[in-house]
Amino acid sequence: MDRPKINVPYEQSDLLIELINITLLVLIWGFTLVNYQELPETIPVHFNAVGDPDDFGHRNTVWLLPAIATFVFLLMFLLNRYPHLHNYTVNITETNALINYRLSTRVLRYMNLFCMILFSVLVYEVLAMSTGKQAKILGVEFILVSIVVPFGIVIYAFIKQKQINK
Repeated sequence: MDRPKINVPYEQSDLLIELINITLLVLIWGFTLVNYQELPETIPVHFNAVGDPDDFGHRNTVWLLPAIATFVFLLMFLLNRYPHLHNYTVNITETNALINYRLSTRVLRYMNLFCMILFSVLVYEVLAMSTGKQAKILGVEFILVSIVVPFGIVIYAFIKQKQINK
């Protein structure tokens, strides 16, 4: 696997998505920090398929969501710096490297955005339910979106990769 190691320059859309990702991550931490003092000692930590809490834990567990979101963000952000390590369905050469690397990094960037949106919703829902508000965003629809959107992004990437490598 001797793929070319090239720098994939950011385009405006890439910068915008990264900015949104960073903003969402900051908002996840900020919203948690601002609302932490209002939390009761016991908060919902798990929800069933219809969005009702079915397990509870200490309020300090609320910090796990921002911590995991940060880990996911950093992992995807760092992986994006090494597109030659990504998995491809075509042979990468000097002539097609930039276009394939750009697609791969963009797909990973959108997947990161989707993860940050999911974590934002989860943090909001946990904090809202903990303080007595019934946001009720979680449920079957949330589960379906959580499954369908990533598959949609992957399918889009496969189709796009076939188109650019004809």
